[in-house]
Amino acid sequence: MDKWVYAWIALAFGAVLLGLMALGWRNRVRRQGALGAPLEAPSEPGRSLRSVPVLYVATTAAGKPLERVAVRGLGFRARGALEVLETGITLDLAGSAPVFIPADHLVGAGRATWTIDRVVEPGGLLLIGWLLGGAPVESYLRLTDRTDLDDVVADIRTLIPDTRSDAQESRPQ
Repeated sequence: MDKWVYAWIALAFGAVLLGLMALGWRNRVRRQGALGAPLEAPSEPGRSLRSVPVLYVATTAAGKPLERVAVRGLGFRARGALEVLETGITLDLAGSAPVFIPADHLVGAGRATWTIDRVVEPGGLLLIGWLLGGAPVESYLRLTDRTDLDDVVADIRTLIPDTRSDAQESRPQ
């Protein structure tokens, strides 16, 4: 009989922990509600400059690589594709609608080594700085073929308005 009591206590403790995790995530989504939702891809996005398969790691508040953004389509890791277009960037992640980042919302591009729960070799992550609802955010992606990383960074930087071209080099290291 004693082992059943302990089993029920362990189950109740696990249920309380899961409930607290769900409550924390819901509160994060509510706090970040003012950011708005990312834009959807336009019907005529323009000519494609490059398309690469990626592992989407996270989007965080700019300069705060441990503060995950939990808005539609950006809250969880996913496999997907990054397409650099003449008019901006499309991020097509499994399980969500494609996210479009217009060129005039881009702030910077570079390399990073770590974010939230991912650490890779030095400069192994693609860092894209952009504006989400007017707030600066940073998205981190891991390219499947890392030999394309410098080319992708260069392609993205060609889209950034001249006034912001040096905003992000390779933060965080």
